[in-house]
Amino acid sequence: MRSDTAPDPTGTDDLQLVVRQLSRCADGVVSLVLADPSGRDLPAWEPGAHVDVCMPGVTRQYSLCGDPAERGSYRLGVLLEPKSRGGSRFIHEQLCAEQTLTVHPPRNHFALVDAEEYLFVAGGIGITPLLPMIASAERRNRPWRLVYGGRQRSSMAFVDELAAYGDRVVIRPQDEYGLLPLDEILAVTSTTHVYCCGPEPLVAAVEERWAGPAGTLHVERFAARALPEAGEQEAFEVHCRDSDVTVTVQAGQSMLDALLDAGVDMNFDCREGTCGSCELEVLEGQPLHLDSILAPGEREAAEIVFPCVSRARSQRLVVDA
Repeated sequence: MRSDTAPDPTGTDDLQLVVRQLSRCADGVVSLVLADPSGRDLPAWEPGAHVDVCMPGVTRQYSLCGDPAERGSYRLGVLLEPKSRGGSRFIHEQLCAEQTLTVHPPRNHFALVDAEEYLFVAGGIGITPLLPMIASAERRNRPWRLVYGGRQRSSMAFVDELAAYGDRVVIRPQDEYGLLPLDEILAVTSTTHVYCCGPEPLVAAVEERWAGPAGTLHVERFAARALPEAGEQEAFEVHCRDSDVTVTVQAGQSMLDALLDAGVDMNFDCREGTCGSCELEVLEGQPLHLDSILAPGEREAAEIVFPCVSRARSQRLVVDA
């Protein structure tokens, strides 16, 4: 989209955004503020949303960590990954103020549901999607608590900002306190909804220990979750209702690749089942979910599928592509 065109308020067009601020907010973490070059409002978003940022050769997903009511800008927090494949390293080492980036509009697979009370558990840069959630809970006068872990205090972003919330925020750097005492942390009432974001070991440990009612644990991962072997793959058929195309997905072939090879117009980015950009509505059939996005209840509902990694339990799927 051209910079002289107002951003699409429905959030369907790519955005050309200018870097208005680029500042260090912790060891290895920068805060990035993006805005429309003409100062126009950006597409709306809700706590838990992320945007895809396009950089030379790569597209990466970053959580929005500002205020959803501030329509003039998006704030991101970006950790410099030690094994960066180009995304975070570009932002930390090459990106400059007033530079323009192409950004896909917000998507949200980690939405904040209405609940009586909340527990937020963050690990490292996993604090970013939780910041607007905390602000939302605070505005609605809902009881909440945050437990925030990291390797060292100096590497934990937005700690100064969180200090305004007083003792509802518990900061636990690993070099000072050790690993988070998850059994103690997760001992909450049955009405509490838990939101956890962080490295895979933290998220997996929270999932393993959580004993609350179904649908009350919500997690977001940085990378694809570890999966048990899916067993011997079998071919299955996918019919795309909108484009009236039917394809056979062979064993060892991804559903996404089969659809692309057949000329079906598809959105996709990560190919790992983490970004959600290739989401399709399931109209018939039973998908085999292998993504790292859907909660257990959403998997059982079988209403959507991410074809970059997922397959089919039934012999045929009908999707809205």
